[in-house]
Amino acid sequence: MDVSLFDFDLPEESIALRPIYPRDHARLMVIHADGRLEHRLVRDLPDYVGQEDAIVVNDTRVFPARLRGKRIRENGAAAVELLLHRQIAGDRFLALARPAKKLNPQDVLVFGDLKGRLIGRQEGQVEIQFEMSGDALRAAIAEQGEIPLPPYIAGKRPVDARDSQEYQTMFAQEVGSVAAPTAGLHFTPELIAALQAKGASHERLTLHVGLGTFLPVTANDTAQHIMHSEYARLDEDTANRLNLTRQKDGRILAVGTTTLRTLESAALDKKGIAPFDGETGIFITPGYEFRIVDRLMTNFHLPRSTLFMLVCAFSGIDVMKRAYAEAVRLGYRFYSYGDACLLIRPR
Repeated sequence: MDVSLFDFDLPEESIALRPIYPRDHARLMVIHADGRLEHRLVRDLPDYVGQEDAIVVNDTRVFPARLRGKRIRENGAAAVELLLHRQIAGDRFLALARPAKKLNPQDVLVFGDLKGRLIGRQEGQVEIQFEMSGDALRAAIAEQGEIPLPPYIAGKRPVDARDSQEYQTMFAQEVGSVAAPTAGLHFTPELIAALQAKGASHERLTLHVGLGTFLPVTANDTAQHIMHSEYARLDEDTANRLNLTRQKDGRILAVGTTTLRTLESAALDKKGIAPFDGETGIFITPGYEFRIVDRLMTNFHLPRSTLFMLVCAFSGIDVMKRAYAEAVRLGYRFYSYGDACLLIRPR
Protein backbone atom coordinates (compact mmCIF):
# COMPACT_ATOMS: atom_id res chain seq x y z
CA MET A 1 0.00 0.00 0.00
CA ASP A 2 1.08 3.56 -0.70
CA VAL A 3 2.49 4.99 2.55
CA SER A 4 1.02 8.41 1.68
CA LEU A 5 -2.43 6.93 2.42
CA PHE A 6 -1.46 7.13 6.10
CA ASP A 7 -0.48 10.78 6.10
CA PHE A 8 -2.47 13.48 7.87
CA ASP A 9 -1.95 16.99 9.19
CA LEU A 10 -0.69 17.06 12.77
CA PRO A 11 0.10 20.48 14.26
CA GLU A 12 3.24 20.47 16.37
CA GLU A 13 1.34 21.85 19.34
CA SER A 14 -0.82 18.69 19.41
CA ILE A 15 2.10 16.61 20.72
CA ALA A 16 1.95 16.37 24.51
CA LEU A 17 5.13 17.11 26.47
CA ARG A 18 3.81 15.95 29.86
CA PRO A 19 1.11 13.49 30.93
CA ILE A 20 -2.19 14.46 32.51
CA TYR A 21 -2.68 13.81 36.23
CA PRO A 22 -4.37 11.78 37.53
CA ARG A 23 -3.35 9.51 34.67
CA ASP A 24 -6.85 8.12 34.16
CA HIS A 25 -8.22 11.65 33.61
CA ALA A 26 -6.79 11.77 30.09
CA ARG A 27 -9.36 12.06 27.33
CA LEU A 28 -10.65 8.91 25.64
CA MET A 29 -12.13 8.95 22.15
CA VAL A 30 -14.31 5.89 21.65
CA ILE A 31 -14.43 4.79 18.01
CA HIS A 32 -17.38 2.43 17.63
CA ALA A 33 -17.66 -0.37 15.10
CA ASP A 34 -20.06 1.71 12.99
CA GLY A 35 -17.63 4.66 12.89
CA ARG A 36 -19.49 6.70 15.50
CA LEU A 37 -17.21 8.82 17.71
CA GLU A 38 -17.79 9.33 21.41
CA HIS A 39 -15.79 11.56 23.75
CA ARG A 40 -15.11 10.32 27.27
CA LEU A 41 -12.27 10.08 29.82
CA VAL A 42 -10.00 7.08 30.41
CA ARG A 43 -11.59 6.59 33.83
CA ASP A 44 -14.83 5.77 31.92
CA LEU A 45 -13.24 2.65 30.39
CA PRO A 46 -15.22 0.31 32.70
CA ASP A 47 -18.36 1.38 30.82
CA TYR A 48 -17.05 -0.56 27.82
CA VAL A 49 -16.17 -3.90 29.44
CA GLY A 50 -18.33 -6.78 30.58
CA GLN A 51 -18.18 -9.57 33.12
CA GLU A 52 -16.37 -12.13 30.96
CA ASP A 53 -13.97 -9.72 29.24
CA ALA A 54 -10.18 -9.73 29.62
CA ILE A 55 -7.98 -6.62 29.78
CA VAL A 56 -4.46 -7.46 28.59
CA VAL A 57 -1.47 -5.21 29.31
CA ASN A 58 2.26 -5.20 28.52
CA ASP A 59 4.42 -5.42 31.64
CA THR A 60 7.72 -4.41 30.02
CA ARG A 61 9.88 -1.83 31.77
CA VAL A 62 11.87 0.92 30.06
CA PHE A 63 15.55 0.99 30.93
CA PRO A 64 17.79 4.11 30.70
CA ALA A 65 19.01 3.13 27.26
CA ARG A 66 20.44 6.45 26.08
CA LEU A 67 24.14 6.92 26.82
CA ARG A 68 26.01 10.15 26.17
CA GLY A 69 29.78 10.12 26.32
CA LYS A 70 33.00 10.27 24.30
CA ARG A 71 34.75 8.36 21.55
CA ILE A 72 38.45 8.10 22.42
CA ARG A 73 41.27 7.81 19.89
CA GLU A 74 44.97 8.62 19.94
CA ASN A 75 44.31 11.92 18.18
CA GLY A 76 41.66 13.05 20.64
CA ALA A 77 38.07 12.64 21.77
CA ALA A 78 34.67 13.44 20.27
CA ALA A 79 31.11 13.34 21.57
CA VAL A 80 29.12 10.19 20.96
CA GLU A 81 25.60 9.05 21.79
CA LEU A 82 24.20 5.52 21.88
CA LEU A 83 20.65 4.24 22.05
CA LEU A 84 20.97 0.68 23.33
CA HIS A 85 18.05 -1.35 22.13
CA ARG A 86 18.88 -5.05 22.45
CA GLN A 87 21.20 -7.05 24.65
CA ILE A 88 22.64 -9.95 22.62
CA ALA A 89 25.14 -11.30 25.17
CA GLY A 90 26.15 -10.67 28.78
CA ASP A 91 28.50 -7.88 27.72
CA ARG A 92 27.15 -6.85 24.28
CA PHE A 93 24.35 -4.66 22.97
CA LEU A 94 23.05 -3.63 19.58
CA ALA A 95 22.62 0.14 19.45
CA LEU A 96 21.88 3.11 17.28
CA ALA A 97 24.83 5.50 17.36
CA ARG A 98 25.25 9.19 16.65
CA PRO A 99 27.36 10.03 14.72
CA ALA A 100 27.40 6.44 13.45
CA LYS A 101 29.50 7.07 10.35
CA LYS A 102 32.37 8.48 12.39
CA LEU A 103 32.73 5.39 14.56
CA ASN A 104 35.39 2.88 13.60
CA PRO A 105 35.94 -0.71 14.73
CA GLN A 106 37.71 -0.90 18.08
CA ASP A 107 36.95 2.72 18.93
CA VAL A 108 36.90 3.12 22.71
CA LEU A 109 33.66 4.58 24.00
CA VAL A 110 33.53 6.09 27.48
CA PHE A 111 30.37 6.90 29.44
CA GLY A 112 31.51 7.93 32.90
CA ASP A 113 32.74 4.72 34.58
CA LEU A 114 31.33 2.58 31.76
CA LYS A 115 33.60 1.69 28.86
CA GLY A 116 33.08 -0.26 25.68
CA ARG A 117 34.24 -0.83 22.10
CA LEU A 118 32.56 -0.93 18.73
CA ILE A 119 33.10 -4.46 17.42
CA GLY A 120 30.74 -4.62 14.44
CA ARG A 121 27.90 -3.21 12.37
CA GLN A 122 24.68 -4.68 11.03
CA GLU A 123 21.75 -3.07 9.20
CA GLY A 124 22.49 0.48 10.34
CA GLN A 125 23.20 -0.58 13.91
CA VAL A 126 26.44 -0.95 15.83
CA GLU A 127 27.45 -3.78 18.11
CA ILE A 128 29.06 -2.61 21.35
CA GLN A 129 31.07 -4.80 23.70
CA PHE A 130 31.37 -3.42 27.22
CA GLU A 131 34.07 -4.13 29.77
CA MET A 132 31.39 -5.14 32.26
CA SER A 133 28.75 -7.83 31.88
CA GLY A 134 25.62 -9.17 33.53
CA ASP A 135 24.25 -7.42 36.59
CA ALA A 136 27.28 -5.11 36.83
CA LEU A 137 26.66 -3.87 33.29
CA ARG A 138 22.97 -3.31 33.95
CA ALA A 139 23.82 -1.36 37.10
CA ALA A 140 26.33 0.80 35.21
CA ILE A 141 23.82 1.52 32.44
CA ALA A 142 21.24 2.47 35.06
CA GLU A 143 23.79 4.85 36.60
CA GLN A 144 25.06 6.45 33.40
CA GLY A 145 22.03 6.25 31.10
CA GLU A 146 18.89 8.30 30.75
CA ILE A 147 15.32 7.44 29.86
CA PRO A 148 15.12 7.53 26.04
CA LEU A 149 12.18 9.84 25.47
CA PRO A 150 10.99 9.94 21.85
CA PRO A 151 12.58 12.74 19.80
CA TYR A 152 9.22 14.46 19.42
CA ILE A 153 9.35 15.16 23.15
CA ALA A 154 13.08 15.19 23.91
CA GLY A 155 13.66 17.66 21.07
CA LYS A 156 11.45 20.20 22.82
CA ARG A 157 12.62 19.86 26.41
CA PRO A 158 15.37 18.06 28.33
CA VAL A 159 14.76 14.71 29.97
CA ASP A 160 14.41 15.18 33.73
CA ALA A 161 13.88 13.20 36.92
CA ARG A 162 10.10 13.19 36.45
CA ASP A 163 10.42 11.19 33.25
CA SER A 164 11.98 8.20 34.99
CA GLN A 165 8.63 7.70 36.72
CA GLU A 166 6.20 9.27 34.26
CA TYR A 167 7.51 7.18 31.35
CA GLN A 168 6.81 3.88 33.14
CA THR A 169 3.44 2.17 33.37
CA MET A 170 2.10 0.92 36.69
CA PHE A 171 2.60 -2.60 35.27
CA ALA A 172 6.31 -2.14 34.44
CA GLN A 173 8.24 -5.17 35.68
CA GLU A 174 10.28 -6.94 32.99
CA VAL A 175 13.27 -4.73 32.06
CA GLY A 176 14.04 -4.48 28.37
CA SER A 177 12.24 -1.69 26.48
CA VAL A 178 13.60 1.47 24.92
CA ALA A 179 10.11 2.99 24.72
CA ALA A 180 7.09 2.72 26.97
CA PRO A 181 3.95 0.84 25.93
CA THR A 182 2.21 4.17 26.24
CA ALA A 183 -1.45 3.13 26.39
CA GLY A 184 -0.59 1.60 29.76
CA LEU A 185 0.53 4.99 31.08
CA HIS A 186 -3.13 5.94 31.61
CA PHE A 187 -3.84 3.21 34.14
CA THR A 188 -4.10 3.68 37.89
CA PRO A 189 -4.85 1.22 40.71
CA GLU A 190 -8.30 2.82 40.97
CA LEU A 191 -9.02 2.17 37.30
CA ILE A 192 -7.89 -1.46 37.55
CA ALA A 193 -10.13 -1.91 40.60
CA ALA A 194 -13.10 -0.44 38.71
CA LEU A 195 -12.49 -2.78 35.77
CA GLN A 196 -12.28 -5.79 38.07
CA ALA A 197 -15.48 -4.67 39.80
CA LYS A 198 -17.18 -5.04 36.41
CA GLY A 199 -15.98 -8.65 36.35
CA ALA A 200 -13.21 -8.19 33.79
CA SER A 201 -9.99 -10.11 34.30
CA HIS A 202 -6.56 -8.49 34.16
CA GLU A 203 -3.85 -10.32 32.21
CA ARG A 204 -0.19 -9.55 31.47
CA LEU A 205 2.27 -10.37 28.74
CA THR A 206 5.64 -8.94 27.73
CA LEU A 207 6.88 -7.31 24.55
CA HIS A 208 10.15 -5.41 24.83
CA VAL A 209 9.67 -2.34 22.68
CA GLY A 210 12.53 -1.89 20.25
CA LEU A 211 13.19 -0.64 16.75
CA GLY A 212 10.22 -2.46 15.26
CA THR A 213 7.76 -0.26 17.12
CA PHE A 214 9.24 3.19 16.76
CA LEU A 215 11.46 3.38 13.66
CA PRO A 216 9.89 5.57 10.95
CA VAL A 217 8.72 4.18 7.63
CA THR A 218 11.04 5.49 4.91
CA ALA A 219 9.75 3.33 2.04
CA ASN A 220 7.05 4.54 -0.34
CA ASP A 221 5.16 1.26 -0.18
CA THR A 222 4.30 -0.68 2.98
CA ALA A 223 5.47 -3.88 1.26
CA GLN A 224 9.00 -2.47 1.21
CA HIS A 225 9.13 -1.71 4.94
CA ILE A 226 10.95 -4.28 7.05
CA MET A 227 9.89 -4.50 10.68
CA HIS A 228 12.71 -5.18 13.11
CA SER A 229 11.83 -8.12 15.33
CA GLU A 230 11.15 -7.64 19.03
CA TYR A 231 11.13 -10.13 21.89
CA ALA A 232 7.71 -11.13 23.21
CA ARG A 233 6.48 -13.63 25.78
CA LEU A 234 3.00 -14.94 26.62
CA ASP A 235 3.02 -17.76 29.16
CA GLU A 236 0.89 -20.89 29.07
CA ASP A 237 -1.33 -19.98 32.04
CA THR A 238 -2.22 -16.63 30.49
CA ALA A 239 -2.91 -18.23 27.12
CA ASN A 240 -5.22 -20.77 28.78
CA ARG A 241 -7.15 -18.06 30.63
CA LEU A 242 -7.56 -16.02 27.44
CA ASN A 243 -8.80 -19.09 25.60
CA LEU A 244 -11.34 -19.57 28.38
CA THR A 245 -12.40 -15.95 27.95
CA ARG A 246 -13.09 -16.64 24.28
CA GLN A 247 -14.97 -19.83 25.08
CA LYS A 248 -17.25 -17.85 27.40
CA ASP A 249 -17.85 -15.32 24.59
CA GLY A 250 -15.87 -12.66 26.46
CA ARG A 251 -14.03 -9.94 24.59
CA ILE A 252 -10.30 -9.39 24.63
CA LEU A 253 -9.24 -5.77 25.06
CA ALA A 254 -5.59 -5.15 24.22
CA VAL A 255 -4.03 -2.19 26.03
CA GLY A 256 -1.62 -0.87 23.42
CA THR A 257 -0.40 -1.89 20.00
CA THR A 258 2.48 -3.90 21.50
CA THR A 259 -0.02 -6.02 23.43
CA LEU A 260 -2.11 -6.50 20.30
CA ARG A 261 0.92 -7.51 18.23
CA THR A 262 1.93 -10.09 20.84
CA LEU A 263 -1.55 -11.58 21.01
CA GLU A 264 -1.85 -11.76 17.24
CA SER A 265 1.62 -13.32 17.04
CA ALA A 266 0.45 -16.00 19.47
CA ALA A 267 -2.82 -16.69 17.66
CA LEU A 268 -3.56 -20.13 16.26
CA ASP A 269 -5.60 -19.00 13.25
CA LYS A 270 -9.02 -18.42 14.85
CA LYS A 271 -8.76 -21.46 17.08
CA GLY A 272 -7.26 -19.70 20.07
CA ILE A 273 -4.02 -18.52 21.60
CA ALA A 274 -0.86 -20.52 22.22
CA PRO A 275 2.03 -19.71 24.54
CA PHE A 276 4.65 -17.58 22.81
CA ASP A 277 8.29 -16.99 23.66
CA GLY A 278 10.44 -15.53 20.92
CA GLU A 279 10.83 -12.86 18.28
CA THR A 280 7.96 -11.21 16.45
CA GLY A 281 8.25 -8.95 13.44
CA ILE A 282 4.52 -8.86 12.72
CA PHE A 283 3.60 -5.80 10.61
CA ILE A 284 -0.13 -5.12 10.58
CA THR A 285 -1.58 -3.03 7.75
CA PRO A 286 -5.08 -2.77 6.24
CA GLY A 287 -6.21 -6.12 4.92
CA TYR A 288 -4.91 -8.02 7.95
CA GLU A 289 -7.50 -10.39 9.42
CA PHE A 290 -7.53 -10.01 13.20
CA ARG A 291 -7.82 -13.32 14.98
CA ILE A 292 -7.82 -12.58 18.70
CA VAL A 293 -8.30 -8.93 19.69
CA ASP A 294 -11.81 -7.43 19.84
CA ARG A 295 -10.99 -4.01 21.26
CA LEU A 296 -7.86 -1.89 21.30
CA MET A 297 -6.98 0.96 23.62
CA THR A 298 -4.11 3.01 22.26
CA ASN A 299 -2.70 6.52 22.14
CA PHE A 300 -2.90 8.83 19.12
CA HIS A 301 -0.01 8.09 16.77
CA LEU A 302 2.11 10.01 14.29
CA PRO A 303 1.45 10.28 10.55
CA ARG A 304 2.89 7.55 8.31
CA SER A 305 3.90 5.43 11.31
CA THR A 306 3.49 1.67 11.56
CA LEU A 307 1.26 2.31 14.59
CA PHE A 308 -1.17 4.47 12.62
CA MET A 309 -1.19 1.79 9.92
CA LEU A 310 -2.14 -0.77 12.57
CA VAL A 311 -5.11 1.23 13.87
CA CYS A 312 -6.24 1.81 10.27
CA ALA A 313 -6.15 -1.97 9.79
CA PHE A 314 -8.26 -2.37 12.94
CA SER A 315 -10.96 0.22 12.23
CA GLY A 316 -10.49 1.35 8.61
CA ILE A 317 -8.44 4.10 6.99
CA ASP A 318 -11.38 6.46 6.39
CA VAL A 319 -12.72 6.04 9.91
CA MET A 320 -9.33 6.63 11.53
CA LYS A 321 -8.49 9.65 9.38
CA ARG A 322 -11.85 11.18 10.31
CA ALA A 323 -11.29 10.36 13.99
CA TYR A 324 -7.80 11.86 13.97
CA ALA A 325 -8.99 15.01 12.21
CA GLU A 326 -11.65 15.36 14.89
CA ALA A 327 -9.03 14.76 17.60
CA VAL A 328 -6.87 17.57 16.20
CA ARG A 329 -9.88 19.90 15.92
CA LEU A 330 -10.95 19.24 19.52
CA GLY A 331 -7.45 19.57 20.99
CA TYR A 332 -6.73 15.97 21.89
CA ARG A 333 -3.13 15.45 22.94
CA PHE A 334 -1.04 13.15 20.72
CA TYR A 335 1.74 10.65 21.14
CA SER A 336 3.42 9.10 24.19
CA TYR A 337 2.19 11.47 26.89
CA GLY A 338 -1.09 12.23 25.11
CA ASP A 339 -4.70 11.10 25.24
CA ALA A 340 -6.13 7.74 24.23
CA CYS A 341 -8.71 6.16 22.01
CA LEU A 342 -10.71 2.93 22.33
CA LEU A 343 -11.27 1.10 19.05
CA ILE A 344 -14.21 -1.33 18.93
CA ARG A 345 -14.51 -3.94 16.19
CA PRO A 346 -17.74 -5.81 15.36
CA ARG A 347 -17.93 -9.25 16.93
